[in-house]
Amino acid sequence: MSVAPGRSSRRVWLLGAAGALAVGAGLGWRLVAERRFDDATGGLWSMRFAQPGGGELAMASLRGRPLLVNFWATWCPPCVKEMPEIDRFRPALAARGGEVVGIAVDSPTPVREFLRRTPVAYPIALAGFEGSDLSRRLGNEKGALPFTVLLGRDGRIVQRKLGETTAAELETWLALL
Repeated sequence: MSVAPGRSSRRVWLLGAAGALAVGAGLGWRLVAERRFDDATGGLWSMRFAQPGGGELAMASLRGRPLLVNFWATWCPPCVKEMPEIDRFRPALAARGGEVVGIAVDSPTPVREFLRRTPVAYPIALAGFEGSDLSRRLGNEKGALPFTVLLGRDGRIVQRKLGETTAAELETWLALL
């Protein structure tokens, strides 16, 4: 059985169009899924913050990893008290491919001065009062500090706490990943 030349090219065209539609649908689905992923975290992944030592922290660079986000300020005694515990917790989270980020809801100068006296190994983001808005979008209804959120690899909020965390709590949270 022979196929007319027009039918063969039409078939190739139809297969090509179907393939292009499938690729387009896949890209569209990925964009929708990424937007939903970012919406669930209050836009966290699209944010960029200055860092106290210079440079910028792009939250998108941490996407897909377990992430402990701690909102703090230099004028907040429980924030300052829990920072050494969070710093000691970081290696355990890093062993699971994760990271800790401190988001300073404070002015840059006091944060820089504080970190000169009390350095931490984890990245600090200078968010100012924008950090307070972000913490609210992540579930901090009162907008108080400290506020800590643990995100899984999938960006889902695994745990959150308003108030000072303890080493025992952080270990328990690690088991949830």
